Formats: sequence, structure tokens, C-alpha cells
Amino acid sequence: MGILLVSGCFVDIMPLAGQTPAPSTPVRLDDGWEREEPVVAGFDAKRLNTALAAMMNGEVNLHGIIIERHGKLVAELYRRGRDRTVNSLFSHVRDFGPLDKHDVRSVGKTVVGLLVGIAQQEGKLGNLTTPVTDFYPEHGSRVMSERAAITLEHLLTMSSGLKWREGGGEPDDEFHLMWSWWPTSWVLNRPVAAAPGTTFAYNSGGNLLVADIVQRATGMPWTEYARTRLFDPLGITDVEWKGDFHGRPMAYTGLRMRPRDMAKLGRLLLNRGQWHGAQIVPAAWIDASLTPRLATGFADTRYGYFLWTGTVAWQGRALPWAAAFGNGSQRIYIVPDLDMTVVMTAGAYGDLQTVHRVDAFFREIVGTVVR
Repeated sequence: MGILLVSGCFVDIMPLAGQTPAPSTPVRLDDGWEREEPVVAGFDAKRLNTALAAMMNGEVNLHGIIIERHGKLVAELYRRGRDRTVNSLFSHVRDFGPLDKHDVRSVGKTVVGLLVGIAQQEGKLGNLTTPVTDFYPEHGSRVMSERAAITLEHLLTMSSGLKWREGGGEPDDEFHLMWSWWPTSWVLNRPVAAAPGTTFAYNSGGNLLVADIVQRATGMPWTEYARTRLFDPLGITDVEWKGDFHGRPMAYTGLRMRPRDMAKLGRLLLNRGQWHGAQIVPAAWIDASLTPRLATGFADTRYGYFLWTGTVAWQGRALPWAAAFGNGSQRIYIVPDLDMTVVMTAGAYGDLQTVHRVDAFFREIVGTVVR
């Protein structure tokens, strides 16, 4: 799930403090990344190291941090922490490192958004103004006629107008989604609460529909489409999608991947869909995805296509940022004007205090850039 949202009813807020994390120099792996010293990359190295040490030795249940600038890794840290997977009731203490996958929850929504752009480029998906009902002819005409104004773009911007409650206590519709035997039908049959395109309402069900639409349009399981069209070209080979209570992979909250691979998604966005010179996602789709649209009601953030947007202060200027967020304070921040990605993984599921502290930490990292 995303910023300020809680999945289900299980909350973990038990960090392990007093640790000494590993050095921040990125490790050498054969995964397509090069390294750069912070001072060469334009950081105040002393201030950056102080900020990293304070955060990683503090009480926040942060598990990993990666900073990438100009296509090279600048800092990489991991530590021990308490964690649990999305479909587990119990948390456990474990050590994290560069080869370990982490729950990234709603970061998977951003992946689904990228798949839409790829499918469009391949001619398998039409205009975003296509009514969602066109993809579901098997549903009854009465139900569908009431929802004929909902388009694919409305799903991408979380403005479908369908009644949905998520992250604000019980009942939680995302939790219901995990149990539903026919989840697409359950989402499509939600009451219409607002005119499509007028109101932002965080809705994991809409993301489930988009993944299903990609599958219908391409004739390929959406997980396989993600692997062949996105992950393989990026050199991302260790990915997992956790299943719901019926074992079906969850696009909206089930993704598990390595933080270094999360940074690749950030670099892909910064490079307008390119990775090492190859155009993986259409540049125009990246531009459209990063365009702020409806206000979310959370601080000063707005929403693009399955991406959050906002601004951050830097040297007297307000610079735009965009981000993939996941419950527990999973983060892929990009700052295009600084050509920088900041990745964080954590185990603070449902902990709003950690959300604020992690977002403040991001602002501090931006402040360490001197040129």
C-alpha cells in the first residue's frame, strides 16, 4: 500500500536500535551498476555520511538505503530489523543485505503502470479513454452501464469514483480483495460514489483491474509480461509476487525485489524509459506518468499514473519529485532536476510516525547535494 495507508489490521512498530550498519560504499555485483564516490557525485560527503549514520543507527525500523545519482550508486547500507511478508501474521528479526529481496508492497502498482505504457507501444492497448467496461463484456449490462464513464486513465490516476475504503481502519477493502474468489467482479460491482476523474481515492482494486486488463489485452499472464518486457531487459532476475489467500499473485501489494533493482526502476524513470541505451518503456509514457494530476489530500502530494508527486526544497528552490510508495515506508524517490534516486526499505507497516520520519530523511538527503 502507499503513503499513510495501512494494509489489513496488522501493525509492526518494533525497531532494533543501537546497531552499527555496514559501510555505505556500494558493493560490487554483476548487476549493471557502477559506483561513484559521494563527493565526485556532487554531495557534501561529510553531511551525507552523518545523516546516513544517524538514521541507520536510530530507532526507525529501516532495513536498507540506496542513493543513486547520474546512473551510479553513491551509497548503500543495510541492517538487521523486524519484518514480515504481506500475507504473514507474524514478524521476525532478520539481517538484510544486497542480495535479499524485500516486500515493496504498492511499489508493484508502479510496475503495473509501466506495463500499460509498454502494451500501448506494442499496439495491444488502445487509448486511455477506453471505458473499463469494454474489457469486461462478460459482466451484466445493468452493472456495466452504471460504470461506463470509468476509463483506463481513471484507474491509473485512482479517480474511478468507485466507493472504496483502504488504510483507514475497518472494514478495509484491500483486505477483502485478498479474500475475494472473483476479485475483478467484486471491484467492478462496488457502488459509484463520485463522478470519475473528479476525486482521488486510493484504491488497490483499480490496480488489480489494470493488471487484469494488461493480461487480457496481451494474452499473457501479467506476471510473465512484467518479466519479459520489463524485468529481463533491466537485468532484474530475482523477483517474487506474493499471492492472495487463494494463491493468486497480487499486483497491488505482493511484489518482492532487491533494493538495487528498485533503484533500476528509479533510473528508468529518470532516463525517460531507457536503461543502458535501450528504450524499454516509451518516453512519452514516462512523461505522462510523472505528470501531477489530482491532489491526494496527503500533504502537498499529487498523483500521476500509479506514481506520487510533490516538491522538495533545495538551495532555495522547490524541486519536483516523483515516487513509488509501499506500506511500511518502502520508497523509490526520484528528483529529476538532481538526476537522483533514493531507495528505502523498512518494516514499519502501518506506522505513520515512521512515514513522516522517512520522508524527512529524504529531504535531508536532498539537502546534502551541493551541485
